[in-house]
Parts: sequence; structure tokens; C-alpha cells
Amino acid sequence: MAKSFSLQVFTEIKSAPTAFLMEQIPAARKLVQCTLQDMSIICIGDRRMRQLHQQFMNLNTTTDVLTFPLEFDKTLNVTAGEIYVCVPEATRQARARTIPVAYEVLLYAIHGMLHLCGFDDRTKTEFRKMHIMEDQILTTLGFGKVFAVKSVGARA
Repeated sequence: MAKSFSLQVFTEIKSAPTAFLMEQIPAARKLVQCTLQDMSIICIGDRRMRQLHQQFMNLNTTTDVLTFPLEFDKTLNVTAGEIYVCVPEATRQARARTIPVAYEVLLYAIHGMLHLCGFDDRTKTEFRKMHIMEDQILTTLGFGKVFAVKSVGARA
């Protein structure tokens, strides 16, 4: 029997695409085999992201996404977690890629979800594997590959 998936999206940024995330993330989650059952996405600004990045990573800069596992099963697989997405960083990157901001925010949320599902990007091999999975998910959802911007679909 398939386990249920619960998603909450909170925002400190008015322009965050919360409804879009609520629609797309459950579909993305169905494409990944893992124990994740409960996830929260919190859309924040540069200042808050810089504070979190400093507090948890000892880096005094903003970043795109931070992921925090909160609960684990008996085998230490993540069952619940939080993902903090920096909307201003997504806006800057979306402009540079000439794609909708919502797509970039979705990418960050998927990236965080994959971290909660056990993916990592600290080595070249892990980085490649994780980005291939992101591309597969985004393509299946109808948005195209991240690093091949021209293939991004016309969805809003």
C-alpha cells in the first residue's frame, strides 16, 4: 500500500508561486521512490536565507535552497523535512535563464525534495546523478530540462 504524502507551502514573499508548488510538487514526489511522507516548503527572501545559511552552514551569503530533514524511519531514511527556497535568488536566476520565476522556484523545491529522498550533490558523480533526476522530473511534468533552457515548455 502506498504511503500518503502531505505538503505544506508557507511564504514570507508575496510573489512566491505557492499554488503552483502545491500543484506540481505532489506530482514530482510520485516520480521518486523514497520514504518521504511529509514536506514543508518555506519561500523566503535574501535576508532570511542569509541568516539560515550563516546559522546552519557558517556561510555569510544567500543561497538558493536549504533542506532540513526532521523525522526518520527505523532505517534512518527521511520521512519528514523542510525546504527553504530563496525567491529573490530564483528571480535572479530565472531572469538570467529567461524562464518564468515559478519554474526556477519549482526546480529549487525539487532539488530540496531530492535531498530529503537521499540524493546528494557533493561529488561530481552525485551532482550529475541528482541533476539528471531533476531533468527527468521536470521533463515528465512538462517543463523540460533545466540545463537545456530552450526545451522549457510553454506552461505558466
